[in-house]
Amino acid sequence: MRAARALIGHEMRLLVSLPLWAGRRLHGVGDGRAFGYARGQGAVTAGFAFVCLVETFTLSVLLRDRPTAHRVVLVLDLYTLLFVVGLYAATAVRPHVLYGDELRVRYAGHVDLRIPLERIAAVRREHVHTHERADGELNLAVGSQTSLTLELAEPVTHSTLLGRRRDVTLVRLHADDADSLVHALRRERSAPSGVPGRPR
Repeated sequence: MRAARALIGHEMRLLVSLPLWAGRRLHGVGDGRAFGYARGQGAVTAGFAFVCLVETFTLSVLLRDRPTAHRVVLVLDLYTLLFVVGLYAATAVRPHVLYGDELRVRYAGHVDLRIPLERIAAVRREHVHTHERADGELNLAVGSQTSLTLELAEPVTHSTLLGRRRDVTLVRLHADDADSLVHALRRERSAPSGVPGRPR
């Protein structure tokens, strides 16, 4: 039941992203600074969408004499097309966000991890193209690559799409302008916290 609720929530986030994307609006940025990661994904999405359209047309022709099967397959194909476009929309409207005291790391509608800046021990610009699953690591690759690595002094808890919780101490992510994100993170981490004796 919990997994079903999580999947429904994910689908709803994708659907909500469509009108935001059409209206060129971002989700959850507020007074923070947004750092996108979806650049270059448009062509890939367009390719998948084209394949879905071709499949829909082909199956419509093949199943024209079987109306029930035709209707079922048509609904499934159209939903798949909507899912593909919604996934891209979610990556476009849900960027990473840097606030004054935390970095909000996101990926489409299924990753939303808040990392307090005081827990970031090191941040570095790093291109990684191969990501093996490892305990304590979260890899959010875009186009099979990450461009930024965060080492954490204390773990943060990440909830997976199906609600499983795991602690992570290393996060690799991608940003279209990774250099700007690195500089902004270092600047915020070195700025005075406003609390005597307590660095960010």
